Amino acid sequence: MLIENTKCECGHQNPIGTVLCESCGKPQMEDVDDASGTPLEMRYDGVARRSQKQNPHFIDRIWNFFSSVKIAVYLILLTLVGAALGTIFQQESTFINMTEESEFAAYYKETYGTAGVIYHALGLSHTYESWWFHTLLVMIGASLVICSLDRVLPLYRALAKQQVRKHLQFIKRQQVTYNGTVDGNGAEWVEAFSKQMKRRGYRVWKDDTAMLAEKNRFSRWGPYINHIGLILFLLAVLGRSIPAWHMDQYLALYEGETRQIPNTNYYLKNDDFTLELYDDSELASNQKGKAVPKLFETKATMYECVDACDDPTREPVLKQVKQHPIHVNSPLSYGDLKIYQNSYLKRVRFISVNVTLTDSKTGQAIGTFELKADDPARTYEVGPYTLRLNDYYPDFGLDAESRPMTKTRDPNNPAFAFRVTGPDLQADGETYIYFPMPSEQSKGYEALLNEYYVKNGQSSGKFAFKVEKTQSGGKMVNVKFSEYTTYLNIRKDKAIPYIGIGAIISMIGLIMGFYWQHRRVWLRIDDGQLSLGAHTNKNSYGLRADVAYALGRTGIEVPPKSLDNRRNLR
Repeated sequence: MLIENTKCECGHQNPIGTVLCESCGKPQMEDVDDASGTPLEMRYDGVARRSQKQNPHFIDRIWNFFSSVKIAVYLILLTLVGAALGTIFQQESTFINMTEESEFAAYYKETYGTAGVIYHALGLSHTYESWWFHTLLVMIGASLVICSLDRVLPLYRALAKQQVRKHLQFIKRQQVTYNGTVDGNGAEWVEAFSKQMKRRGYRVWKDDTAMLAEKNRFSRWGPYINHIGLILFLLAVLGRSIPAWHMDQYLALYEGETRQIPNTNYYLKNDDFTLELYDDSELASNQKGKAVPKLFETKATMYECVDACDDPTREPVLKQVKQHPIHVNSPLSYGDLKIYQNSYLKRVRFISVNVTLTDSKTGQAIGTFELKADDPARTYEVGPYTLRLNDYYPDFGLDAESRPMTKTRDPNNPAFAFRVTGPDLQADGETYIYFPMPSEQSKGYEALLNEYYVKNGQSSGKFAFKVEKTQSGGKMVNVKFSEYTTYLNIRKDKAIPYIGIGAIISMIGLIMGFYWQHRRVWLRIDDGQLSLGAHTNKNSYGLRADVAYALGRTGIEVPPKSLDNRRNLR
């Protein structure tokens, strides 16, 4: 086994891979130890990093992969390309009325043709929820962590234990250099020079005839603070995939409807929907005659389930927790939930009707009961008669063999088939079917089917269902219809505060790195010979001005440009 000697002539034992001695700064590698005076590579102060380890093991190879800045750039570019692909066509998460995979596939095929089919087949229609996109974000996060640890820990050790008296090769091969003679006592001259550097905002350490002046060291941590902010930002973004942390879905509610907010213990009721349109006098000439919404608002009530929440045999017990009129930019907020007004659809929907059971021969009213479109009761007691709901067709129609059926589950044309029992009726009762919608087609179906029941002995034709046409304010009192269905956007995002904090931390790191520069000046006097070297991570012009100012105040007048070591080599 070959043992590499990494001990410097100053006596300090450096780790393998160290470019500049951690103590005196003398170049350790033969390929950089030349006498040309070219400026040293001072990135990370030449300290050894784990990613530079010789004969790396498997774990070291993984470390080396993620510690590479080049790999980090590739990962970011891949993520940007993936995010851009997700913007080509509309994402599935933005659809309101679709939930099934077959519906999405049909939409992309009909809307975008072959390109849409390929887009959906590749899974790009849900890019930001895909495993590969999340994997890229995790890899970027791992790269940020490992890149930072690979550099910041060695750099901290190097900066925390800086030697005041540096090797002459180290000093002479800095960005800013000066060599000359000093008359008189060297220690006194160093003291005078130190006072001038302090006036420029530097901290100073002295060792007899050697000095180290440093300014704005904190700016070196700016990139790593930026990384901390980005890591927090990425963790918060990934946290949005946890259901308890994030929700973004749509809920359709017609007027008067109460529905549970999915995956929560809360219910929402649409008490009323209000739509206001602009008058023609308020519209531009190209919009006159059009229905342009001025305000659409859902008066909503939120309830919390307090009992029988998961019992399908019982009605849930609800407690009202908040009421709020929801309109654009004014959501209903409760706890972590925010409910926004998204859109609306003008669609007449039957809700309920108060029906009076009458004697068809005498016209005498027997009693009144309420029929609901959603979840109607199975039994009604009306006077001496009992009405049992045998069948309910929310959207009545006839199949190919003229048998009753329902086209959809929405009450577009509801039909209620009852079995009526009571005095003066057949022992097994009579059949009656009722259509509450006041359309000609519905009433035609009702008359035709009830005649059929009379002819076949299933009914005596004794009963009629009537609705009193009482009106108040232009609306039917005994019949309830919903004129609009409103679409509400239910949102919960616990990650937002962490995303904001991460962004703020990242911005602080960027400001630290951009607006301050880490400046250091080393000098030593040997037998009256002054050797000065200075380094900064950027803005060497400002550093040269600081050094020229301090030299001028101690009796050495030099133009700032003459201190540029790189310029002098050309």
